[in-house]
Amino acid sequence: MNTPFRVALDAMGGDHAPANEIAGALHATQLLARDGIEHLVVLVGEPVRIQRELSRNGSTPSTIAIEAAPDIVAMDDDPASVVRTKPDSSLVRGLELVRLNRADAFVSAGNTGAVLSAATLMLGRIPGVIRPTIGAFFPTSNGTPCLVLDVGANAEVKPQYLYQFALMGSLYTEYIGGIEHPRVGLLNIGEEATKGTDTVRQAYELLRNSTINFIGNVEGRDIFRGVANVVVCDGFTGNVVLKFAESIMPMLKAVLERYSRRNLVTRIAVGLLAPILRRALRDFDYQTYGGVPLLGVRGIVIIGHGKSSPLAISNMIRRAWEMYRLRLGDQIEHALMQQAPMQKPA
Repeated sequence: MNTPFRVALDAMGGDHAPANEIAGALHATQLLARDGIEHLVVLVGEPVRIQRELSRNGSTPSTIAIEAAPDIVAMDDDPASVVRTKPDSSLVRGLELVRLNRADAFVSAGNTGAVLSAATLMLGRIPGVIRPTIGAFFPTSNGTPCLVLDVGANAEVKPQYLYQFALMGSLYTEYIGGIEHPRVGLLNIGEEATKGTDTVRQAYELLRNSTINFIGNVEGRDIFRGVANVVVCDGFTGNVVLKFAESIMPMLKAVLERYSRRNLVTRIAVGLLAPILRRALRDFDYQTYGGVPLLGVRGIVIIGHGKSSPLAISNMIRRAWEMYRLRLGDQIEHALMQQAPMQKPA
């Protein structure tokens, strides 16, 4: 690359900001530098707090810069009004850097709804995209994560939305995940083409007649089985599935802890199994995937969990770099142009 990759990081977004954000940024710069990638991480937020945190971590590398933003978007702020009510927030200022081409990507572990709303408003949609979508990665029994989308951006959908979610998710999985011809499934209450709502049945026909590697309807149990590489659904259903999946690991830990308290034998048994279980359940840790992509906007936006650790932040920056390197937005726009005749008006 002739110019360095520039990523704007919302240093004030997240439950443990700015400490985790800055530690993650420093870790990411080390990894990018190790791989010979020219880059600049712009920490957007309150300069005094950012500088104080940087000082705690030792000397600041030249690949770190600070962009002043005195305001903060809280988790309970109204997403629809953030751009208007908090224009000087780290979230809005960070997206502004992307809009003005002063950054190539934006990364945030802050208010998900606010990032979605502000990014769509400020950056606009990729030509041809009806609705941007948020995806999330789910671990599977075969070791290859499954991308489920939408997981909260669009509670109500039309058949064309689901078709575009499938197209964008397929491209993301192919280019970023390295999976050729990813298998795409439509989440439903049964495998038969006649099952589901009118919206789902119409989406089935759109997908069946497209060039997407559509394998048909899949059920909730198929996600963890890895039947499909990409699963599409409305945002209401997807968010319920996501929150349920997030509860599995804490529940298993609680069950094992309760079981270990029965007697000495069970305590020893659980102790012996603990290292194996930790390795087996590692894929359930959100840190592994870092953040999720906001697909369909004119720019690279990665959204992370509010509790994102430094490792998760670092992985989010790395994921942004991969999207930038592979020009995923251009790939989506080209694919939509190629398949435009199949789409009906929204």
